[in-house]
Amino acid sequence: MRMAAASAYGSRYCSAYGRPLLPLQLRRHHHPHHHHHLFFFHPYPSFSIIPTLSSFFPLFPSPNYSLFSAMQQFWSGSGSGRNRAMVENLQRYGIITSNKVAQVMETIDRAFFVPDEMQPYADSPMPIGYNATISAPHMHAYCLQLLEQNLQPGMRALDVGSGTGYLTACFALMVGPEGRAVGVEHIPELVSSSIENIQKSAAATLLKDGSLSLHCADGRQGWAECGPYDAIHVGAAAEEIPEALLEQLKAGGRMVIPVGDMFQDLQVVDKNSDGSLSIRTETSVRYVPLTSPDAQLRGY
Repeated sequence: MRMAAASAYGSRYCSAYGRPLLPLQLRRHHHPHHHHHLFFFHPYPSFSIIPTLSSFFPLFPSPNYSLFSAMQQFWSGSGSGRNRAMVENLQRYGIITSNKVAQVMETIDRAFFVPDEMQPYADSPMPIGYNATISAPHMHAYCLQLLEQNLQPGMRALDVGSGTGYLTACFALMVGPEGRAVGVEHIPELVSSSIENIQKSAAATLLKDGSLSLHCADGRQGWAECGPYDAIHVGAAAEEIPEALLEQLKAGGRMVIPVGDMFQDLQVVDKNSDGSLSIRTETSVRYVPLTSPDAQLRGY
């Protein structure tokens, strides 16, 4: 694991329903010195796509046939209208390799956290109002696996930009009632709706007993009251890693955060026992920006 400066280019998934994206192809590369695969976006001039699981599908020669339409057909196929089928498909294509992550994503039904008019099990980011989105299932799985060792029972987790509450609920199940899962979201209406969503889910008892909580606040400042955290997830792209989040990361803890502006990387930040940081880039991504409520409501 290499050392790096705290600020770098990078970020999260894609803003699928916002500004038009450049035509991209998501390809999977294996680094000879690492045991994980890296994902990179490459231009492809003949068709436009939303970057999802394209590394597992062939290129389509017709300019009128997008990868997004192919993925929608795939996830709408026989049996894929169920949460378990969504998880099984992510396992089949090598996105989910952890049994624990699969179990948690099967238990927390995504349909409770996606607007009614959307297809909850399609592998795509979806708008949730207020110029915000919920990440695609494959990105949720990817981040859960990056944080899995820091989401053990009894540990503490912070979800910045918690949106509809889906990933916060997953964190709560992983750390259990003896741990603490905290979601921070700066849009009050999303905080209210995320509480309602969780109350319908398998994480409802954890919300009731207080081991899971959601707060309306500036996520860039974290939530110091319940820190320090073993795991921090940031669901929007920061121009640089917020100092407050680094301070609230526990020694031995890990943060997953998209960093950058136009060009973004998903960065993994590990805090060593002496307080120093080890930072590596996992993949190129495209997330909505981590900003103020006013800027977000204005469309950034």
